[in-house]
Amino acid sequence: MFTLEIDGVAIAVINGSEEVARDLFTCDGFKDDIQTMKSDGRVLWNGKSELKIRAANEEEIEIFEDALAEDDSEEDEPFEPDARHAKAPHPDSSHAQASNDDEEDDEDEDDADIVFLVDIDEDEGLDS
Repeated sequence: MFTLEIDGVAIAVINGSEEVARDLFTCDGFKDDIQTMKSDGRVLWNGKSELKIRAANEEEIEIFEDALAEDDSEEDEPFEPDARHAKAPHPDSSHAQASNDDEEDDEDEDDADIVFLVDIDEDEGLDS
């Protein structure tokens, strides 16, 4: 497991490999998110500080495992996709193949979970 640290503060833990951690923690989308998300009224990242990725310590690993266990216990009902966001199948078979390839690439990223170690302010950050 690896931790994202910004200005000496452990921000998030990921259970992927170091390569996956670097890819996810430094991708443009994640960087955009942490410039918007706030903890105690302050953005998580100012856009300039180093995004340090290091091995997670025992306390961070325990917080991560507890968070996932709590999340698993809350999954009493099966997931039902929102029909408004469901994708209709594309009639072009070459598109279907490309879509399958994209899904396979996404599976690698889906294998990694991220847990934030700081409290994220409500109604801040990501758009719903």
